[in-house]
Amino acid sequence: MLKHSLAVFIVATFAFTSLSAQQLSPITQPTLTPQNSGTTNGLIAVSPVNPQVVWASGRAGTFTVTTDGGQTWKAGVVPGAETLQFRDVQGFSAKVAYLMSIGTSGDPGDFRIYKTEDGGATWTLQFQNQLPGAFYDCFAFWTPGRGIAQSDSVNGVFPTLRTTDGTTWQDISGNMPPALPGGEGSFAASGTCVATQGGQNAWVATGASSIARILATRDGGDTWNAYDTPLVTGPSAGAFTVAFRNPWNGIVGGGDLDPGDPNSADTAISSDGGVTWTLTNPPPVTGAIFGLSYVGKNGNGGGNDGRAVVITANNGGAAWTPDEGTTWYTLAGVSGFWSVAFASPKAGWLVGTGGRILKISF
Repeated sequence: MLKHSLAVFIVATFAFTSLSAQQLSPITQPTLTPQNSGTTNGLIAVSPVNPQVVWASGRAGTFTVTTDGGQTWKAGVVPGAETLQFRDVQGFSAKVAYLMSIGTSGDPGDFRIYKTEDGGATWTLQFQNQLPGAFYDCFAFWTPGRGIAQSDSVNGVFPTLRTTDGTTWQDISGNMPPALPGGEGSFAASGTCVATQGGQNAWVATGASSIARILATRDGGDTWNAYDTPLVTGPSAGAFTVAFRNPWNGIVGGGDLDPGDPNSADTAISSDGGVTWTLTNPPPVTGAIFGLSYVGKNGNGGGNDGRAVVITANNGGAAWTPDEGTTWYTLAGVSGFWSVAFASPKAGWLVGTGGRILKISF
């Protein structure tokens, strides 16, 4: 989605004013440490492989990778993709990673999937869209060879892709539920509109229609079900980002990009694998939640049996919760960040405008 919104969203630099989260409670707050990404191009997605190896991607065909926990980053541009935006990245090692692009030219072929097996020295084009109206928002993987890529609907059908060999991508649109009227789709805001878990489970967050939904599979994409969420919906609204910490417990976040509805950001949680959803207490951000991530288990002050979550909302701020949305804490002064992801509670990263990266540690 975001053909006329995020794809042309104004990129501005929002400086943060504090290197630590606002002290709102005796609970231990995370430490935020700025790092040099090696680029000033806006970063949109981030994929930690482990606490040392992290990949990030963004505008102007840019990717950047660290192999030392962010002490140094090496940025590059994929040849032939200089005018594209890499809205998603998935790393598997210091050598192997995938990128997904969108464009702003209106050319269906701007939607591409690339893979490197040599740390970004060379990239292989695996998929280039030919379907008019398709808009690939994000992808997610179970293993280095198994993943799915999600597009907005075209004529009531989701042209979802799947790879089972890490090389070729097949259309599994026939497996997907029918799309809702009005052009139901997802949002290319942080590379997290699709979440995978275990070896077979996946969830897709949607919006831009009458209901914000979750599309879910339990068998690696062979069959899917669609479930309603209580998040706001509309032409520029819906569910933007989803994550699950086990097969049953997950969280979805979203809102509305329309500046006339600044207080629309919301999260909802599920304890039955995404079948039903319950709104949490409102998070202290505005606009739409672009990305969210579970912190992981055993986080000092934030683990709470794996229920801690960090959210980002671009210029609407950022926040975290130790208990899946019952209690919220603002990340003071943190603004302009699109995506967040963790390798461990002590090794997470936020990426955003101007090539900025923050390491976040609980």
